[in-house]
Amino acid sequence: MSLAFTKYHGLGNDFILIDNRYSNIPLISPEQAVKMCDRHFGIGADGVIFALPGQDGTDYTMRIFNSDGSEPEMCGNGIRCFARFIADLEGEVSIGKSYRIHTLAGVITPRLEAEGQVTVDMGFPQLLAADIPTTLAAGDKKVIDVPLEVAGQSWSVTCVSMGNPHCINFVENVDQIPLEHIGPQFENHPAFPKKTNTEFIQAIAPDYLKMRVWERGAGITLACGTGACASVVAGVLTGKSERRCTVELPGGCLQIEWSEIDQRIYMTGPAQRVFIGHYEDISV
Repeated sequence: MSLAFTKYHGLGNDFILIDNRYSNIPLISPEQAVKMCDRHFGIGADGVIFALPGQDGTDYTMRIFNSDGSEPEMCGNGIRCFARFIADLEGEVSIGKSYRIHTLAGVITPRLEAEGQVTVDMGFPQLLAADIPTTLAAGDKKVIDVPLEVAGQSWSVTCVSMGNPHCINFVENVDQIPLEHIGPQFENHPAFPKKTNTEFIQAIAPDYLKMRVWERGAGITLACGTGACASVVAGVLTGKSERRCTVELPGGCLQIEWSEIDQRIYMTGPAQRVFIGHYEDISV
């Protein structure tokens, strides 16, 4: 038995998209997703995304399995790819069309833009320790420039949830961070009961941030949309950035705005279809 799929990427953060609109249950298991994401023996991706029927008045439901089989609440680059996938399935890419998407992080609204861009209303950042979650402060307190010992070094971290947890570190030079060594130690630190995504940010200018990321459940990736959003919020909270920023990631740039008017986060970036295929080996 084979499984139809479409491969998309958002700034190099790549995903296998599966049309699951006629069932509320993902067509494959987390273990099968791990096999599909393998870059040598499978298709190769940072995660598998399923387009399921909508819930509670939404247009569609998005679920995602990471390359390690875990299920995150949301994915910023992934939901841009999801919006393009849905438009392709519907057979009409209408500029300005938006979708209400049910996710484990709540309802997210992406809007199709010209030249393959997608703008996403990412909602409100969550700043209280209990909502992230982290034990670095009392549950009703914010975690801003709080010391955290990792890999024998004290880091000054700011924590933000965009429906999924983020631990942001501002550094002098992101290129000098040994991400493959230190990323797993942040992700699995006991201060984060649900683990955490970890961003290292270099403030090039108040409106331009350079970012590298270790994603919970996926490792080093070329881009992370929720991480870029969380990093701008952390930059504003620590006085290191403005509310509207270009965030440069290894895979390219995202435009992020933390609106002063409605306090919501807006992310704009590309989503591109790469190829369509059938996966033959869906056994575990």
